[in-house]
Amino acid sequence: MEEPRRYRISDADREHAAQRLHTAMAEGRITFAELDERLGQVYAALYADDLEPPLADLPPEHPTGLAARPGAPAVWQPAPPEGPAPVVLKSTVGDVKRTGGWQVPPVFEVQSTMGDAVLDFSRAVVPQQVVEVRLKLGAGTARLLLPDGATADVDGVVVGLGSVKSKVPGGPQPGRLHLVVRGKVSMGDVVVRYPYEVGRFRF
Repeated sequence: MEEPRRYRISDADREHAAQRLHTAMAEGRITFAELDERLGQVYAALYADDLEPPLADLPPEHPTGLAARPGAPAVWQPAPPEGPAPVVLKSTVGDVKRTGGWQVPPVFEVQSTMGDAVLDFSRAVVPQQVVEVRLKLGAGTARLLLPDGATADVDGVVVGLGSVKSKVPGGPQPGRLHLVVRGKVSMGDVVVRYPYEVGRFRF
């Protein structure tokens, strides 16, 4: 018998799965470390089957409207995404910069064709402990300044011509800000560090 064809999933499918994981972490169903690990699986997924392992032990979002036979388990279907779409910080030619007491959303995307991205979290208002940053930069460097004690995962960043430099610990810590950085920079560096280093100033 011919095996059924497998169809590739879209970015929207991955984003919806990622949102389910963020919700699960906020509800206390999974830990910070599990969120970080499972997000890696979600963003590496190519087919719908690939999304099943990181979501397997989470409760279904909602059953279908079809009547099930008595005693049969509910059939799960993805629910429509809830809440606003991820915040997008965008500049075609020019820098994207956030400093001071800016409000940090749980998930946001930085887009720039030509220009740097400077994100200073050291005095920002961060309601949640895990923040996901998605980079889509053409030619430019991303500089992320974290408060003391914060951590960051930069394994999901792909750089064409440049490098990724993180000078902060990678594992999440309870009660501390943890950044999950993903995306692509075609030409430029990604730098993550604390506010001050010997012999250096702020960005």
